[in-house]
Amino acid sequence: MTSLYPIPSSENAVPLQRTRGSARLSAKHSAGQSRIDRLFQEGSARIRLPKVAPGAPLEAVIINTAGGLTGGDHMDWQFEAGEGARMSLTTQACEKTYKANGVTEARVTVGLKLQSASSIAWLPQETILFDRARLQRTIDVDMAADARLLMVEPVVFGRLAMNEAVLQGLFRDRWRLRMDGRLLHAEETRIGPDVDADLNRAAIAAGGLAIATVVMIAPEAETRLDAVRQIIGASGGASFVSPRGAQTGKLLARLVAKDSYELRQRLGPLIRLLNPDGGLPKVWST
Repeated sequence: MTSLYPIPSSENAVPLQRTRGSARLSAKHSAGQSRIDRLFQEGSARIRLPKVAPGAPLEAVIINTAGGLTGGDHMDWQFEAGEGARMSLTTQACEKTYKANGVTEARVTVGLKLQSASSIAWLPQETILFDRARLQRTIDVDMAADARLLMVEPVVFGRLAMNEAVLQGLFRDRWRLRMDGRLLHAEETRIGPDVDADLNRAAIAAGGLAIATVVMIAPEAETRLDAVRQIIGASGGASFVSPRGAQTGKLLARLVAKDSYELRQRLGPLIRLLNPDGGLPKVWST
């Protein structure tokens, strides 16, 4: 019997449509407020700007209207805080990365630029990877010596409450943070292709399915170290370093948890501690 809907051969297969999204947002300080300077968005990238209290940082919620990522997709986000401006950036929901077709990877690129006396709080909700997902992420930061930065990046490998297991896949993460052109922080993370085995290694996650990196660069960062360690407890660690001759310093924390719920129990208090001006974004609790 001949099918009315034959499966096309690989030679004649139509290339799958891929998600592309790009957005740019810059803020300026004017009349005591942080306001929009420039806004550009195209493809599946959207930025929404909810109302905030007078004097509060400009809040931006980034959205991928495609509803998730898979191999071959690319999202690019670029933000700039002008002199004296303050920005709080988050995501509408958790960004999900689904099973990739073959060895193609989803790509996410993030660029943050901070001018003199400005601040950015980068507070996305969790990135969730499903089994056989492949994600390559790059984060680049260029900041002035007197700027302030808070970055929180949580990653979850499957949802424990949904009985999801991530056995195979790939997660590659590259960070470069520069202050006045000098490299202040660099890291390269690679988990996979045997994700389950990697997460069970004691030096990586010791069986945990949720991890997070927190970086704070600010003059008061060192004074927050003891409180950060108390919040993290035995589920991670924190350290502080100050560049020679600088009036600021870098606080770096790593967290590991069995699932996203347990991770949020730590991240909520951490963000409130390290981000007193903006606190925890409202979308985190909805």
